[in-house]
Amino acid sequence: MKWTINGQVREAEVDFRTSLLDLLRERFQLSGTKKGCNQGACGACTVLLDGRRINACLTLAAQVQGREITTIEGLSDGEALHPVQVAFVEHDGFQCGYCTPGQICSAVGLAGELERGWPSAVTKDLKTTDVAFDREELRERMSGNLCRCGAYNGIVDAVSEALGEEVRR
Repeated sequence: MKWTINGQVREAEVDFRTSLLDLLRERFQLSGTKKGCNQGACGACTVLLDGRRINACLTLAAQVQGREITTIEGLSDGEALHPVQVAFVEHDGFQCGYCTPGQICSAVGLAGELERGWPSAVTKDLKTTDVAFDREELRERMSGNLCRCGAYNGIVDAVSEALGEEVRR
């Protein structure tokens, strides 16, 4: 089987029951993606699949063959961190750091959702394709990513700063 992970084509023979999370961590040693609940409830395993955020623990590796997978390791450009990564550091958007890779991948995916005009549960006008980017939208869209340390204020500030100008239009 073949996958494109962080821009590189990777191959491996895996059992058809292998999750994408286990493929990333155990086969390709990409340990940035975390195994939290392993049930899709915490968001620690969030990665991007063709630019859209998914829970890697709920996705079978065989289902996503040939697709573009981006992990936390693939967001930076060499030594240059992604703007969301920089904002997390600047706003103390983490404490223990366990949830941080999933939070960051989720925030990057959130930006794509807003650019495509996808509504959320709190979007007031479901017909608009120009979804307002405010704290309520941000909190709703990030609600699938839990932080056991409670660094939510820093996370919201970081995502607001990193994506605010980019997605407000």
